[in-house]
Amino acid sequence: MTHRHTRRLLRTGLIATALLSHGASYAQQESAGGGQPPEGWGLGVVASASQKPYRDVDGKAEVWPMLTYENRWIRLFGPGLDVKLGKTGPVSYALTAGMSREGYRASDSSYLDGMDERKGGIWLGGRVMWEAGFAKLSAAWQADASSHSDGQKVTLGVERRFAVDNLGFTPRVKAIWLDRKYVDYYYGVSASEARSNRPQYAGSSTVNSELGLRVDYRLTPAQTVFLDAGVTMLGSAIKDSPLVGRSTVGEARLGYLYRF
Repeated sequence: MTHRHTRRLLRTGLIATALLSHGASYAQQESAGGGQPPEGWGLGVVASASQKPYRDVDGKAEVWPMLTYENRWIRLFGPGLDVKLGKTGPVSYALTAGMSREGYRASDSSYLDGMDERKGGIWLGGRVMWEAGFAKLSAAWQADASSHSDGQKVTLGVERRFAVDNLGFTPRVKAIWLDRKYVDYYYGVSASEARSNRPQYAGSSTVNSELGLRVDYRLTPAQTVFLDAGVTMLGSAIKDSPLVGRSTVGEARLGYLYRF
């Protein structure tokens, strides 16, 4: 089997996992109030609505099946997989794998006509999480293992869950550093792609910031519904791209999860 075929099989497997688990990030936060993470399988459905920053590209609404699983060693969530490496007091460590659905096709809008396709990718890396008394802090590094952008990203996050009986609220703040290769791949315009209304553009590293809120309600010990909404403020190197038509992008997910 060639390297290309091996990589294609790996990508297909991760895409299938992502389709099943998209939107299930709620599952790993269910115990954020201080309990142990729940173990076992979860099954549900999630509906999402999201925007892309590209000029004249419409928002997208989708519905996905949702599969979650967690035990002592792994955590499946959407869209990705954590391999747990252990804990040191309140600090935990994990290797991460996930799939990005970023990018575009030239057919997505008339403005992108003549642009080469920009593909999503498989991202591998690691994460450190600290259960501080006042909040949950996290730091993650990931690199594009698909060799599409060859980019890297670093994410710093803070969140805290507040609970009132069966109702939970989890606000979050994130800062996402994106390196030059990432920005240039997804938002750059090469000389061959430049047009009179689309000048050549070379990306540089930048920082996006995100604000979000997750609300969950436990219907029964096994059943939960949740709503997760967030807005991302784009960094200057992305906003300056001629391909970009907005300074912020939003996403919302509404889901139902049954734990076995």
